Amino acid sequence: MAANERAVRWNQLLAMLAERGRLSVGEVCEELGVSEATVRRDFTDLASQQLASRTHGGVVATSVAYDLPARYKTSATDLAKQQIAEVAAGRVRIGSVVGFNGGTTTSATARMLVARPEVAAASLRPAVTVVTNSLNIASELVLRPAVRCICLGGAARTESYELTGSLTMSALRDLWLDLLILGVDAVCADLGASCRHDDEAAVNAAMVRRAGRVVVVTTGDKVGTRAFATICPASAVHELITDSRAPHEALAELRELGVAVTVVPDLP
Repeated sequence: MAANERAVRWNQLLAMLAERGRLSVGEVCEELGVSEATVRRDFTDLASQQLASRTHGGVVATSVAYDLPARYKTSATDLAKQQIAEVAAGRVRIGSVVGFNGGTTTSATARMLVARPEVAAASLRPAVTVVTNSLNIASELVLRPAVRCICLGGAARTESYELTGSLTMSALRDLWLDLLILGVDAVCADLGASCRHDDEAAVNAAMVRRAGRVVVVTTGDKVGTRAFATICPASAVHELITDSRAPHEALAELRELGVAVTVVPDLP
């Protein structure tokens, strides 16, 4: 619960920073209704993640791009996605190579990953290598000194900020992922993981083939449903992380196929 509250508060702080350029402890306390100690901790943590620069009594904005496409902004206060992202980020081992495709939940997971204290404090450099075809994820991670960020080439889709096409596929043939965090538009036992666009599905499928382990992250309303283009069969998915909105029967069918299912708890 505390981690989710912090994630929502950080999104509010970054939105305020993007709009004003600087923040003081006093104004954040007044507007968000939190204590000075909490705000000072948040400011220090944001500075350590290079999301802001600490000043006497406040913070100022850095060169990090705070303004994201509308589809990513809408997920900032979705606590279910934040919970899923927190669990998924915990699946990434220090020193490993992790892939992310585009989407609201994968973007939230990438943010949760780099916010983990052990990532910033790791003596190993890079602490994590991230491979992504998502422009917004790459733009958020590129300034993190603990993270090596590899952005796959290709043609950018304006709807999703994802890179697709032959260049993307060619780059993937030379890479290996220890773990893939895969966002989907639908997942079910008979069709597997799927999405709305065939070009995105082709890249996602290539990422699945290059991954040692595949973790699907999606909200429960997408479980037990089908989308236009198949990414991979359910047998290629090692774990599904979702919320309690997922139909029990659909989860049971996935478990029968060997998919480990993690359902994040409901918030009180």
